[in-house]
Amino acid sequence: MQKTVAAPGSNHMMKIADSREARGIIRTGEYTGHTAGIAPDFVQGNLCILPREAAQEFAAFCQRNPKPCPVIGMGSPGDPALPDLGHIDIRTDIPRYRVFKDGQLVDEPTDIRKYWSDDLVTFIIGCSFSFELPMLQEGIHLQHVARNTTVPMYRTSIDCVPAGRFKGKMVVSMRPLSPADAIRAVQITSRFPAVHGAPVHLGLPEAIGITDIMRPDFGDPPEVSAGQLPVFWGCGVTPQVAIEAARPSICITHKPGSMLITDKKNSALAAL
Repeated sequence: MQKTVAAPGSNHMMKIADSREARGIIRTGEYTGHTAGIAPDFVQGNLCILPREAAQEFAAFCQRNPKPCPVIGMGSPGDPALPDLGHIDIRTDIPRYRVFKDGQLVDEPTDIRKYWSDDLVTFIIGCSFSFELPMLQEGIHLQHVARNTTVPMYRTSIDCVPAGRFKGKMVVSMRPLSPADAIRAVQITSRFPAVHGAPVHLGLPEAIGITDIMRPDFGDPPEVSAGQLPVFWGCGVTPQVAIEAARPSICITHKPGSMLITDKKNSALAAL
């Protein structure tokens, strides 16, 4: 892949093939944009950091809702490293974070060193970016990758299974596809249950509580052409919504679209 590094302060996508190199640039704070298409061979993950006293309930919530919340990594209390996923410092290695206190967004920093404490536990949730590479390799056009935008994400009317204080509705990501590509996408993504797996819904957005597909709750508005179907996957923003409602004393997540790039290969997650 052609190597292109974003200029300091730029949010334009950098075309970097190597995960460690991409994280190194992110760590400097020079890149604060979305990570779709960056180091595409490598697994990306959604971030949730919680106090130790909430971690057990949150782990149960993820276990009960594997489609939107597949856990692919978990840190030890107070340890910012994630050795199973690579040479990672979770305090610096995501382009943009979101910090919540008592359920209220208080900051969107490029590193969280000043918020870190020995009480915090890191969870990494599988991301649908991991199944996009095999879709692209099959010739499926992914609009947000081609347009260099963030995939649109929506709050739905689909209930998650609660666990203690954590509960709420599922958030989904959407990709507009031709009927033929939609069928092939179901086949491809079914092989990746660790990163959301097959779609949860096709067509008829109003059937899952989405009233205006052109106004996503997160990400950028799509362009849905005549003959295309909106195809919806469970999204790793779901646990963020549940955490906001639970209002823990502190919670740190990623800005939607700005993921953790790990050293694990996407191919390692394929079930078949």
